[in-house]
Amino acid sequence: MKYLVGISLFLFLPVTCLAAQGWTNYAPIEELTKISHGRFLVKLKVSKNPTRCKNKEMFYRAYRMPGAQYMYVKLETALESGQKVRVHVTGRCELNDYSEISSVDVEQ
Repeated sequence: MKYLVGISLFLFLPVTCLAAQGWTNYAPIEELTKISHGRFLVKLKVSKNPTRCKNKEMFYRAYRMPGAQYMYVKLETALESGQKVRVHVTGRCELNDYSEISSVDVEQ
């Protein structure tokens, strides 16, 4: 019975729970856009994105989430100064199969 419950829980987990998370490599920002759905989008020319999201270069963050405004300002500053950034992806794929981000790091 324990095994049946364990297997059934595994089968009904959302795909996002099984997706990989981690840091991308540092890359230049190609585009930074505020959209009307309470989110911002950022396009990075990364060669490493640990998620299983289909679109490997597009990332998003909802404004209602903690730290979102700070991340946007960091990205905007890096874009204006031409600095490369890396983002931490949560493993969640939404919004046209873009990767959700939880942190931003600017290359020194």
